[in-house]
Amino acid sequence: MSDKIGKHIAIYGKGGIGKSTTTSNISAALAEAGYRVIQVGCDPKSDSTNTLRGNHYLPTVLDSMRGASRVHLEDISAVGFGGVLCIESGGPVPGVGCAGRGINAAVTLLQELHLFEEFKPDFVLYDVLGDVVCGGFAVPIRDGITDRAYVVSSSDFMAIYAANNLFKAINKYAPTGGAKLGGIIANGLSAGYSNSIVNDFAEKTGTTVAGHIPRSLVVSQSELYGKTVIEANPKSEHADLYRKLAEYVAGNEELVVPNPLGAADLREWARLWGDKIYSLNSGEVSAFEAI
Repeated sequence: MSDKIGKHIAIYGKGGIGKSTTTSNISAALAEAGYRVIQVGCDPKSDSTNTLRGNHYLPTVLDSMRGASRVHLEDISAVGFGGVLCIESGGPVPGVGCAGRGINAAVTLLQELHLFEEFKPDFVLYDVLGDVVCGGFAVPIRDGITDRAYVVSSSDFMAIYAANNLFKAINKYAPTGGAKLGGIIANGLSAGYSNSIVNDFAEKTGTTVAGHIPRSLVVSQSELYGKTVIEANPKSEHADLYRKLAEYVAGNEELVVPNPLGAADLREWARLWGDKIYSLNSGEVSAFEAI
């Protein structure tokens, strides 16, 4: 995909971290700003684009390919909020095959259908599960499908652990034409020190934080309505946060190859932060300073 039409962006994050919520709100904000957007869900749960489509069912690429000899674009896509074209790659039959296979199948089919030439998107967002960056889930950043990636992370250790693993994959593939990193999207932050933990991890790995999205009932309420925050609560503070994040993603060209921490260094870094947090909660220090 050397002659890609539009910017192709992979957004990774461990399961449950809010990557689909974040991706869909970025897509909605970009569409609201007048851009042509495609969102491709690359998670076997097939729920990436739900809030762009009012939670309506959308046949996945893999299910459609299993059930028909010839698949048309209208069989596997739906137009969501703001004209965002929604596609879900899907996963294998439970207990059989690799979940990452759906990404390969979806991308191959979209190319065969000449989707990008006909739709002419400004942005294509790939929402990718990031718990384990195995061969299948590494496809968007490995094979030239995207040229940039973002990782959604909270300040929790396992989310940062997953982000660090993604950095290892980018570090491996970027020198041979793979995607580079656009930054970390800090999501679901609640404690006062959460921002500082994510900021410090970014600094330690030579990356940047693209935006901070605090935890909010507005996000939960919007999802219960089957909508993005941009659609359900357009005048809320969180809608503006997502618009600002989308603007950053749209214009950011400062892509980097991150320097992931080794296993021992990551655990030592986490332990030091654990000490800091304990000191804060026990009242042993009067003011917080980042490590």
